Amino acid sequence: MSKSIEVNNLNVYYGDFLAVEGVNIDIQPRSVTAFIGPSGCGKSTFLRTLNRMHEVIPGARVEGEVLLDGKDLYGAGVDPVLVRRQVGMVFQRPNPFPTMSIRENVLAGVKLNNRRMSKSDADELVEKSLRGANLWNEVKDRLDRPGSGLSGGQQQRLCIARAIAVSPEVILMDEPCSALDPISTFAIEELISELKNDYTVVIVTHNMQQASRVSDKTAFFNIAGTGKPGKLIEYNDTATIFTTPSVQATEDYVSGRFG
Repeated sequence: MSKSIEVNNLNVYYGDFLAVEGVNIDIQPRSVTAFIGPSGCGKSTFLRTLNRMHEVIPGARVEGEVLLDGKDLYGAGVDPVLVRRQVGMVFQRPNPFPTMSIRENVLAGVKLNNRRMSKSDADELVEKSLRGANLWNEVKDRLDRPGSGLSGGQQQRLCIARAIAVSPEVILMDEPCSALDPISTFAIEELISELKNDYTVVIVTHNMQQASRVSDKTAFFNIAGTGKPGKLIEYNDTATIFTTPSVQATEDYVSGRFG
C-alpha cells in the first residue's frame, strides 16, 4: 500500500517569488518523516507540493520532479485529483464538513471520487476508517450526528478517518496538533505511530518534542532571511538530527537557540 516519494530539484513558486529552492529528498515507505524549521521557511509549502495542493493557489507552480514509486506526479497528463486520492492531506485546524454527519464526513472523499457502494459496504468502510483513526468506540452510537459536534481532538481524528477512507498510499499532515490540547495531541501522536504500519506519513510540526517522539526521519528547513527561498538544510534519522546534526544551523534550531 504505502509508497516511497523521491523529490528531485524541486523549486516552488508563488508567481515570480521563489518560496522553496532546490529540494532533493527521498521519503521512505511505511515511515514517519517530520519537517521542522522556523516559521516561513517553506515546510508547509513544500508539503503541499507532494499532493499538488500547492497549485490550487492562483499563480503557484513548481519545477522539478516528485516521484511516487517512480511515477512523476507532475508528469504530462497526470490528473491532480487522482494524485490527491493517492496522497491524502490532514490540515492544521480540524475541518469536518459542518452540515454532514460523522458517517457522511468519513464517506465524503469516497463520494467525491464517484465510487458507488452498497449500504453494507459503506457501513463497513465507515467502521474500518473510524477504527483506523482510533475513533470508532467514541462515536459508533452517534454516527448520524454532525461531525462538528465532536471535540477538537475527535474532529481531527475524524478528518484522518476521512483521509484514510479513500485508501491513500501517503498521508500528509500539516501541524495536525497545533490547535489541540495535550491529551488530544497524545492521541494523534499514538495514531501516527500506528498509521505508519500501512501508510507513508509526512508531518510538518513546530514541536521539537513531537518530531523526536513520532518520526523516524527528520528534515530541517531554514531560510536565510525575509524574501529569500526556504531550503532543505539537513535530512537524516531523527535521532541523529536531534543529537549529532552535521550542520550548525540544525543544532541551533533543535536546541532552541533560534526559531
